[in-house]
Amino acid sequence: MKIPLMMAVILLASTLGAGAASAKPPLKDVAHVRDGIIHVGMAYEISEKCGDIRARLFRGIGFLQSLRGHAAQLGYSSDEIDAYINNAAEKDRLEAIARARLAALGVIDGREATYCAVGRAQIAANTRVGWLLR
Repeated sequence: MKIPLMMAVILLASTLGAGAASAKPPLKDVAHVRDGIIHVGMAYEISEKCGDIRARLFRGIGFLQSLRGHAAQLGYSSDEIDAYINNAAEKDRLEAIARARLAALGVIDGREATYCAVGRAQIAANTRVGWLLR
């Protein structure tokens, strides 16, 4: 089912954006976490727009949990992580980045074949996005 993965993406994206203590950069500036969320969003978008490709739900949830764990290892509290994940503006920003990256790869909004082509290419190249798809 695709809805739980998107909810997980929204939750994680919102949590990771809130401000952190002054000694740490904001979670939105932690490349591993930010880019991981973007990759999940890209995979989700492909799985929603291409009928032949599905998201690897458990792999995606596990990956999102690993991003949460990474943030915790960097010293971010659960409250800081949750604040980032629940930040609506950050969620919108990350979705826009994911869609721009998909467009740069050749996706044309409204054209399923382009989502499928990009998805298959990502799977074949075993990119992070492809790893989240089947």
